[in-house]
Amino acid sequence: MATIQELKQKKCVPCEGGVPQLERDEARRLLNDLPGWDLSQDGKKISRQWVTKNFIAAVAFIQKVAELAEEEGHHPDLHLTGYRNLAIELTTHAIGGLSENDFVLAAKINDLPVDLK
Repeated sequence: MATIQELKQKKCVPCEGGVPQLERDEARRLLNDLPGWDLSQDGKKISRQWVTKNFIAAVAFIQKVAELAEEEGHHPDLHLTGYRNLAIELTTHAIGGLSENDFVLAAKINDLPVDLK
């Protein structure tokens, strides 16, 4: 598996299934280089949370994430609560767990500017 820096240079590849899920140990290794992201208890998702400056900042960040997700063809679950608390979850739905695509997108999301509180 590639390093996070190498993943940032990659593009998500279409996944219609048939790709093996990443092993929990590999996901943990990759998370060591992804500040703020956590592995779910079942090892099938990674997630990160932000508290933005205000509602407008949260929506602006969601828009940046949405544009990136469209470019990559890999779409996260986005949750905005309490007007400025944003959570993003990544999983590869077609395989019911984590793939390299999830880490490619997470690494690129980490590089997006966000207006925090």
